[in-house]
Amino acid sequence: MYEQNFENQQLQCVECGKIFEFSAEDQEFYTRKGYSAPKRCTECRESRKARSNNTRGGGGGQGGFRSERREYPVTCAACGCDTTVPFKPSNDRPVFCSDCYKKGQ
Repeated sequence: MYEQNFENQQLQCVECGKIFEFSAEDQEFYTRKGYSAPKRCTECRESRKARSNNTRGGGGGQGGFRSERREYPVTCAACGCDTTVPFKPSNDRPVFCSDCYKKGQ
């Protein structure tokens, strides 16, 4: 690998327009990791990350954005009780309540 000399750079945040410093040390780190230069200042990056974490569902913040879970009303094909399921049932397959499903119907 070749040596590269980095110098502090002044960049402009695409979100707030503020000028921020992209240090030589950070440039070296970004280059080593294969990252492109940051487009947002530290404050805007942290704000964006906080907003993103607040709009996500559970799951430890590893997934994308979740929409509300939709429940569909059905009648169990085995016992006849009214229940809901988290998928849109089709008429070509029977749907079971959770108890009948666990029992193997």
